[in-house]
Amino acid sequence: MKLTFLGAADSVTGSRHLLTLGEQRLLLDAGLFQGFKALRERNWMPLGADAARLDAVLLSHAHLDHCGYLPALRRQGFRGPIHATAATRDLCDVLLRDSAHLQEEDAKRANRDQSSRHDKALPLYGVREAEATMKQFVPLPRDGRLTLGDTEVRFTPAGHLLGATSIHVRHGGRSLLFSGDIGRSNDLLMPVPQVPPAADVVMIESTYGDRLHPAEDVQARLAQLLRTTLKRGGSVLLPSFAVGRAQALLLVLQRLRRAGELPLEVPIWLDSPMAEQATELTVKHAKLLRISADEARGLTDRVRYVTKQAQSLKLAASLAQRKARPAIVISASGMATGGRVLNYIETLAPQPQHHIAFPGFQAGGTRGARMVAGEREIKLRGRWVPVNAEISHLDGFSGHADAEGLLQWLRALPRPPEQVYVVHGEPAAADALRCRIKDELGLAVRVPQHGETVEL
Repeated sequence: MKLTFLGAADSVTGSRHLLTLGEQRLLLDAGLFQGFKALRERNWMPLGADAARLDAVLLSHAHLDHCGYLPALRRQGFRGPIHATAATRDLCDVLLRDSAHLQEEDAKRANRDQSSRHDKALPLYGVREAEATMKQFVPLPRDGRLTLGDTEVRFTPAGHLLGATSIHVRHGGRSLLFSGDIGRSNDLLMPVPQVPPAADVVMIESTYGDRLHPAEDVQARLAQLLRTTLKRGGSVLLPSFAVGRAQALLLVLQRLRRAGELPLEVPIWLDSPMAEQATELTVKHAKLLRISADEARGLTDRVRYVTKQAQSLKLAASLAQRKARPAIVISASGMATGGRVLNYIETLAPQPQHHIAFPGFQAGGTRGARMVAGEREIKLRGRWVPVNAEISHLDGFSGHADAEGLLQWLRALPRPPEQVYVVHGEPAAADALRCRIKDELGLAVRVPQHGETVEL
């Protein structure tokens, strides 16, 4: 068995791990690099392996940094099956189409504005390629187990997101466990991660490997934030991942309404067609949640949808008017890297009465990370926009286990692994987790390098 780290080895995005089992080649995840430009440019480079010779992709879950490279992989010649849970497949159908559409729109805008350094700006992939990629998905058996030649694979629920799993691979008497993204034990929507089988080698994510989640009541924190901002006549913008985070925010807002802490007359706008679709899928797969089916169906009660880009621009402009009626807006993307949320940041950020609250992790190099860090001016669509609005980071909404949760996941394995590789984290987070695994658990552990190949 050989393992090659083609992504998420020196960064928190671009999850791609090539597992070579004799003549068999399996790719664990096919994610997009996000954040710093040097990382994003990797999306345009070849995979680092012959895509046409891959036998299959094993997909942990549907976030773009784990699945968003799939159509680009197809463009490079991959025609094999993509194995994932039913919920992951459904979410990918929404996410990949949206990702392709945004890339096509960005390319058109760059060509129209002549803002590309290339003669002609092109998308990494288009909607047709995303649609073709969806035909390669193969549903998992109900028990999450499948056999690929001489290789046994088992998918185990990992919390974090609808359909998210850890992936266990056994071949030739050796075994590897890929954590995927591990959820929190007290997640608002998802149950506690299940304990996967033991393995000789473990790859563990480290998104929050250097920190602990604050011991705060996220509902009380959001309620206080809303009270303060609405009282001064400002609106609250919640840049959100369309899948998972938007639904958690809707859940808390609905609970605040029922508790009388959020007046019914304050409108809640959901400006993300993808979040709208993801919410429908959340209801469809309600049996995977820790909340009741009734509460899942009530996520969008009295929520107003923004369906068209023109409507989004109009709403963003109206909220910036001096005597505008305060509102709550949930819009994507969650790290302000693109999408309709930019319409609101452009109009609301310059005005001090408004509040922009980022719920969850902000990858280095993103606008969200820079705003949370306190930058008072950001570049947006080719021009600099002042940031005078109040900025908050609602870390309690994160769907990732923190450092203690990651260690708890490792401790719960039926037996200790021979070797641990720490992946999917910023360098500081990955190394901090490495140190804790070594010092507290006494395990052999390394942070691999991008492109490195190891023998298992």
